[in-house]
Amino acid sequence: MRRSVENVRESSKPEWARVVGKLREALRLSQTGFGERLRCSAMSVSRWERGVLEPSPGQYLHLGNLAPDPLCWYLWGRAGLRSSDVMRVLPAFRRRLRANRLTPLAMVNAGSGPKKQIDKLIAIPLLKVVAGSHGYKGDDVVDFEQQVPDSMIAAPKEWCPNPEHTLCLQVRGDSMVPLLHDGYIVAVDASQTEREGLYGKIVIMWHKKNGLTVSRLVRYDHTEVLVPENREYQALTLQGHHDWRIMGKVLWWVGKAP
Repeated sequence: MRRSVENVRESSKPEWARVVGKLREALRLSQTGFGERLRCSAMSVSRWERGVLEPSPGQYLHLGNLAPDPLCWYLWGRAGLRSSDVMRVLPAFRRRLRANRLTPLAMVNAGSGPKKQIDKLIAIPLLKVVAGSHGYKGDDVVDFEQQVPDSMIAAPKEWCPNPEHTLCLQVRGDSMVPLLHDGYIVAVDASQTEREGLYGKIVIMWHKKNGLTVSRLVRYDHTEVLVPENREYQALTLQGHHDWRIMGKVLWWVGKAP
């Protein structure tokens, strides 16, 4: 009788709640461990699995990056993305979807030498969000998880140490030239926010007046400074650095050739 009641309860849950629960069990994680992977509480995971609270679009994308095929497509679909969004960016995903497995891709090297195999790809949400460089105001966004993706970018998993927390956004301005040009897309690891490990790195910062800013975080003695790559622009001293929030570390970037 107890098993019958449990079966009725399980069948009454929304499909997405059952999928989330099965994914966690397949990964052999507790609700606490699962929440740590997704940067949320065990209570949130419990509410998802009970069908009380549905994951946000950003959380669905991260869930999809943890899931195997074809489950990832269902989770990305709940975030509002279609498989065609990925197909348009990287046609090789068609083979991945049809074969129901990860497709190894050959990266062509210039000149002689062996080709390198890419064994696993992940889908990274491209947010309709802009980070301004020095002299430009970025979008006033303090929570990437609540942003609805505009598109999707495929990248090798080895480029993204924390794929469930990786996202892409656009750069505005040219103070980070020659590394980052106006309109470039940067991949950001939103799990890397500890200041001590980011000095000397390019980061995304947020301030209530400046919005999102992309720059290199440097520390001189006890003073934190945002330093542009383009020396025509002045460095910005973070007066009262508690007013500035680190949103993540820039991992890599892509852009069109001029």
